[in-house]
Amino acid sequence: MSVAVPTTTSAADEPAPPDAPPATRRWRSHLFVALAALVLGGYVVSRLWQDPFEHAVAENVGDQAFFEWVLSYGVHLLHHGGDPFFTDLLNVPDGVNLAANTSITVYAIVFAPLTMLAGPQITFLTILTLNLAGSAYGWYLFLSRWITPNRAAAALAGLFCGFAPGFIAHANGHLNWTAGWIAPLVLWRLLKMRDPGRWLRNGLLLGLTLAVGFSIAAEGLFFAAMAGGVFVIVWALAPVNRSEARTAGPKFLAGLGVTAVVAGALLAYPLYMHFAGPQTFKGTGFNQRHYSEDLFSFFAFADRSLAAWAGLGNDLAANRTEEQSFFGLPLMLLIIVSLVVLYRHADDRRRATLRALMVVGGLFLLISLGPRLRISGQETDIPLLYALLQHAPLFDAALPARYALVLVGVFGVILALACERAFNATRPQPLFTMGLVIALVPIFPIPLEYRHRAPEPRFIADGTWQRYAPDGGVISALPFAINVAADGQRWQAYTMARGAETFRIPDGYFLGPDVDGSAGKGRIGSIPRATDWLFLRAALYGYIAELDNADRATARADFQRWDIQALFLPDQITGPEGPLFRSAVEITARDLLGEPERVDDVLVWRIRPGVDPVDR
Repeated sequence: MSVAVPTTTSAADEPAPPDAPPATRRWRSHLFVALAALVLGGYVVSRLWQDPFEHAVAENVGDQAFFEWVLSYGVHLLHHGGDPFFTDLLNVPDGVNLAANTSITVYAIVFAPLTMLAGPQITFLTILTLNLAGSAYGWYLFLSRWITPNRAAAALAGLFCGFAPGFIAHANGHLNWTAGWIAPLVLWRLLKMRDPGRWLRNGLLLGLTLAVGFSIAAEGLFFAAMAGGVFVIVWALAPVNRSEARTAGPKFLAGLGVTAVVAGALLAYPLYMHFAGPQTFKGTGFNQRHYSEDLFSFFAFADRSLAAWAGLGNDLAANRTEEQSFFGLPLMLLIIVSLVVLYRHADDRRRATLRALMVVGGLFLLISLGPRLRISGQETDIPLLYALLQHAPLFDAALPARYALVLVGVFGVILALACERAFNATRPQPLFTMGLVIALVPIFPIPLEYRHRAPEPRFIADGTWQRYAPDGGVISALPFAINVAADGQRWQAYTMARGAETFRIPDGYFLGPDVDGSAGKGRIGSIPRATDWLFLRAALYGYIAELDNADRATARADFQRWDIQALFLPDQITGPEGPLFRSAVEITARDLLGEPERVDDVLVWRIRPGVDPVDR
């Protein structure tokens, strides 16, 4: 049964020839769309696949390093045990609450064999490619099952959903947000709850789906569940659907009860850790007003699109990874016109579905604009809905601009319905076809840009570091790891990925509280200390400080707090825009710590507890 309207003879596919039964044609279509999605996914990530070990996504080197770390932590958990939602390997001695970060736990465990065999760099690109392809294929299956029997319409709309500008933007390093297949899967299981004969089974499966989705993309799961809930409520309130809603309501609610029990049991501990565990925090660590959509961004083109390649780019997003709403003017016009035409020619049931879609789309568009209306880069004084929501639970942990990603699914449904109408028409539809081409060609994705990053030092790869710290000891690369200088965290990740001994590090790239302990506001990384800022400033800006005994005393106190045994400086250090000022870091380290040892391809300084660095 279609959620939009029961399939009619006119809407059905053409009869299959005698030598190609319907089931065979269906599986051929499924296979074709799967291959097309996989080819497109590989195409988008192709420049990274050219050298997985030294190519990183140009717009988000730090996030790629973080996700490689999480994937490596999955191997560490399988070999050594531990808590999937908290670790003391980063941010010594306080640790990191992984449940409050994007820890993609399911991916880390499922792909652990590949990570150990080929390295987290390969696993990262594999998941990124499969996420994009799986999102398109997942939407195709959903649309062909619930929206339209026309597989060509479902395929085109599904490929749009999987490779929409917002998800291509998030392919710049986000393994959580590119998991767009979660939304159609959740919606599929939600719509299956209408089946009164299998409410227990369907409730169980939806609960399992929510648990998996939370462990990969909690924020995206929240959006999908919220959108699905709003759609179901608006759809059920339509007069034409009230009778069906009353009939299915008791079993539907009973199934949701089962879902709550199953998901609650599976997520009890991660939810506790997320909201009340050690090193948790409030908010996101990012300025929500900054990460709000510009009204004009819905009509602009994203950076990784043919239109931008042709010179029609813009700077309306907070950064290139957050281009959620950049659908372009032609597509926005096509969606609006298609919606009007569909509504005018629809019966009461389909109109109820279209109204529910419009409510969902309008609500999420409004939320994505943030607390104040922003037009062409300028924030106005006009308050919007999000001003009332930004401090509410769950909403305070999400960036408003990302709510615009829900429009991808809404637009995908409208495209599928519009294409079904055009493809099944008895006469050619040249205006629609031309509009479809003009709308979709400019937003066709182009491959992600890459940036070179430092190769793994032999000092780490060969295990030489073990001469300077025992298993579980504390050592660190210089500068100390953070999002803009993530090499040190990568080196630790690569040791974990081998399943062997590893070391702990101060700092790191993660989200944590801005006060010692927990329950502070979110911030990126640990609370900065004088010593890590000393080296980070040298690496980022080439600044060489004039050190005195007070600086050395401060460094000694920081080293004691971290219980650090050694520091090392590789021959290459890289940041989000390429090489950092290594010479400035070396000069600073020599001034503070004395002469180093040359070991393999790094400089090493041993740190002896209680000894002033200047006395070495």
